[in-house]
Amino acid sequence: MAIPLAGPLAKTVSQGEACTPAATPKWRAGIEGQRIADLGDGHYLNPILSGDYPDPSVLKDGDDYYMTHSSFDSAPGLLIWHSRDLVNWRPLGPALAKPLGTVFAVDIAKHDGRYFIYIPFMKASWSTELPSFANIYVIHAPSMEGPWSDPIDLKIGGLIDPGHVVGEDGRRYLFFNDGKRVPLTPDGLATAGPVEDAYKAWRYPDDWITEAFSPEGPKLFRRNGWFYLVNAVGGTSGPPTGHMIVAARSRSIHGPWENCPHNPIQRTLSRSEMWWSRGHATCVEGPGGQWFMIYHGYENGYLTLGRQTLLEPIEWTADGWFGARGGDLSKPLAKPTRAAQLHGQIHGMPHSDSFETDRFGTLWSLYGGPPADKGQIAIADGALALTAKGASPSNGLVVTQQVGDRAYEVTVEVALEGNVTGGLLLFFDDRAYLGMGIDGSRMTSYRGGNASYWPEPAPPARRMFMRIENRDQIVTFYYSLDGKAWTRHGVRSEVSGYNANTVDNLLSLRPALFASGEGQVRFRNFVYRALA
Repeated sequence: MAIPLAGPLAKTVSQGEACTPAATPKWRAGIEGQRIADLGDGHYLNPILSGDYPDPSVLKDGDDYYMTHSSFDSAPGLLIWHSRDLVNWRPLGPALAKPLGTVFAVDIAKHDGRYFIYIPFMKASWSTELPSFANIYVIHAPSMEGPWSDPIDLKIGGLIDPGHVVGEDGRRYLFFNDGKRVPLTPDGLATAGPVEDAYKAWRYPDDWITEAFSPEGPKLFRRNGWFYLVNAVGGTSGPPTGHMIVAARSRSIHGPWENCPHNPIQRTLSRSEMWWSRGHATCVEGPGGQWFMIYHGYENGYLTLGRQTLLEPIEWTADGWFGARGGDLSKPLAKPTRAAQLHGQIHGMPHSDSFETDRFGTLWSLYGGPPADKGQIAIADGALALTAKGASPSNGLVVTQQVGDRAYEVTVEVALEGNVTGGLLLFFDDRAYLGMGIDGSRMTSYRGGNASYWPEPAPPARRMFMRIENRDQIVTFYYSLDGKAWTRHGVRSEVSGYNANTVDNLLSLRPALFASGEGQVRFRNFVYRALA
């Protein structure tokens, strides 16, 4: 089927047409050799945030831009990023100290000089106080750097993906998945009426290959007398051609909404493209007045990295619609106007950690347990001490960090205190991980979320250095008693299957430290290095 585009964007794109990505994209190296988008010559190469940073919500606040993402089972959650050019981002810190459940896609808003984040908390096994499988809360602060309030219950159940907007009537509203909407009180901290039907998402032809219809992620903004509603349909994972960006507009926040005549605005058309399952976009005016979409996508061949954050220019048509103008996102694009001349912006952060300061919520996150488990974590004297629980990484104390390189290695020193097992993993979730653990008498190898049958002949030790190398989805383990002479583990693994389509969980494969049993595991000198 052909998709007609309006105005100066007019062209015909075939459903079967393949966009061939560049054979070897060349990123610039940043901190620790990490790949960064800014090429240093006025251009950038996606992703702008590599690694699992999905469902981006972006706020333009004067010359500043702020962004956060779904943080799911991480605690603390909702890491806030800041930028002046939409390409280079630095972390400010977490906005959500104590999640009440699994955090899905949020929305950032500013109103009357105050900042708000509207949050869907999904019921987790430990969040027994949440009444519904999905529950909408809000936090607020005088600055994007905080301090942020505790979550306030808006008493809305069964809906996700809030999108904040102020109507032409001056009233505040939240839009949700499935075409729902609710009015808010002037302070934005409570509802001012019932949930109601507000819009009907554009429906693609039945013969398109998608995961599911799933209208979600509404993001709203106003421009030149029009309200624009940008949302996602087609499912967020599954077939690479599924997830897509669609738009509608109305003169009034109350409708009627007309669908864009050249929907979808963006969609992966072929599995040969570099970026799959692209969707959940926020439209934002960049430096110099040029507009962009910021959305997520999976990297072809590297689904284990999760849904990464992409930046694509859009162009406004004479009839008031917009279209995607990035073309083949495996190739460099011009940085936003004026941003190309900005200097001194440092992107990202070190992933290595000497454990001299607490970097939880910025670098490290507690995985999959109640926030109270943070009390079992201590940082002192250059060590991270995890007080163990459970019997394995599946139910033990696990801390993780996000990474975004195609090839990297991580190294850490592990020391045991008590009847514990501790070690180094690559961790997707409690059902899918691999790595090494020691208990003082033997090494346990993990693959596929289980203890492996392989009896690695590592010497009995209560202190050991461990290293994991992930080179383009081939993972190799190493261990050492002194940190100098290294032994390669007897088994290597191909890990491309550790992804959402296999495990049915929207996460990524990432470095992790764990402690199970009774006692403590102390970790020192965690070192991250991207590999060429």
